[in-house]
Amino acid sequence: MVAPKTFLAGDLGGTKTLLALYRWDENQLTTQHQRRYVSTEWSSLGPMLGDFIAHLPTGMEKPQNGCIAVAGPVSNGEAQITNLPWSLKEKDLCATVGLKQLELINDFGVLIYGLPFLNTTQQVELQPAQKDTPKQGPVAILGAGTGLGMARGLTTKEGIIALPSEGGHREFAPRSESEWRLSEWLKADLQLKRLSVERIVSGTGLGHVVRWRLQQSDAEGHPLREIADFWRHGADDHCDKPDLPALASQAAEDGDLVIHEAVQLWLSAYGSAAGDLALQELCTGGLWVAGGTAAKQLQGLRSSTFLEAFRNKGRFRAFLEQLPVMAIVDPDAGLFSAACRAHTFTEQGGKLNQLDR
Repeated sequence: MVAPKTFLAGDLGGTKTLLALYRWDENQLTTQHQRRYVSTEWSSLGPMLGDFIAHLPTGMEKPQNGCIAVAGPVSNGEAQITNLPWSLKEKDLCATVGLKQLELINDFGVLIYGLPFLNTTQQVELQPAQKDTPKQGPVAILGAGTGLGMARGLTTKEGIIALPSEGGHREFAPRSESEWRLSEWLKADLQLKRLSVERIVSGTGLGHVVRWRLQQSDAEGHPLREIADFWRHGADDHCDKPDLPALASQAAEDGDLVIHEAVQLWLSAYGSAAGDLALQELCTGGLWVAGGTAAKQLQGLRSSTFLEAFRNKGRFRAFLEQLPVMAIVDPDAGLFSAACRAHTFTEQGGKLNQLDR
């Protein structure tokens, strides 16, 4: 029996959901059809999937297998969506839309399955691998977005296996006086007894670093100070929240020295977190940087500020200097990776490895 070549892929978030059909031809996946849905306009994922399948272009092959990346934890084929009142079950969704097999998977962990298939337009090299670096080995990925996502992957004879992680919630360890003062200020400001890494190393964390820097005496009257206060205290459900991290990044690019200092502190903390993950996983297969800030902060990720903090791990500096480090810049990387996962388990006869279930 010929294995199906068309796969359903999805990237489900609290705000929007992307659904697409991908086709495997000539050893690569290509998009056949894609639609964007406003998540809150639907009662659940089932009706949305039904609408997508029912309105496929004439003559397009209906998928038999699929994978949906979801913003929330997944256990035993069931998922609870973080910012939606949706409880999903793989078996129910399969029955609703007539699929043979559908896998729900965490929207950050799914990126592991896309790594072997990424092309040069989807990723950018930050640090090249040395000639004697093993091509096979564990891989790891982290990404600063709303929080700090992390995942690990193991390469086996049957293919890559994703292992979820909550490493973004480990304790933040200040490395300098500035980071110490920042962490003490932020714990007081957020009324926390402990500070996780993602409170600083994330898109939201960049906003916090900027707020802290703007509290210093030399930043009185700074044009972003009121915006930063409103970003923290003034926005509510009836008023759009300003994008402080984006505004700060632009100000730093425009030569604002105060904001530049804040962004450099953030990049250094990010690089250090990346180095810690690389050491923890001994990811000789490579480290990838993803998340919503990767493409936006590409210049910073390529800078000595990020890379020196990544490498500055004492006796293991030489090990980190030889690792390949890449940044994922494809905005649809989650959707693409879901399609890669669907293709992979179809090639394996529909078997889902229990290590990542």
